[in-house]
Amino acid sequence: MDATDHRLTTTMKEDLLNLWTDERQPVYFEYEISPLGYELPIIIPNFESKFYGWRPWRYEGNRRTRKATFAVGGPKKSGAKVKGWQAEVFMPYALLKPLQNVPPKPGSCWQANFYRVDYDDGKQTSWDWARVGPSFHEYQKFGTLLFE
Repeated sequence: MDATDHRLTTTMKEDLLNLWTDERQPVYFEYEISPLGYELPIIIPNFESKFYGWRPWRYEGNRRTRKATFAVGGPKKSGAKVKGWQAEVFMPYALLKPLQNVPPKPGSCWQANFYRVDYDDGKQTSWDWARVGPSFHEYQKFGTLLFE
């Protein structure tokens, strides 16, 4: 992800803090990363818009993500003036087990979405790859990733 920005408004200073599939089984993986590189990987059961999140079990060893974030045009620290920031994340399939259809095979389709939420100047702005509506948890409207 490569994001234009004017200020890094994140204040998180550790991983696993609150930042913010298969339709037949409305349980999905969500991964959040801050500009400072702190992350929140969770599994979310979403039954009739009643959703709950929790930390993935055994988030260690071959189940951990590899990640890096970079500030562009300024220091990587809370409140810094910047021109943007970038995030790179590698998610191992082992982290996504026991979700269905993991690892994907050629022809597999996964519903997915990618979001960015920002709070520069005290107001929220957001971007999403597949428009879903007022809640980012409307998984029925996610886009589709096709594996070849």
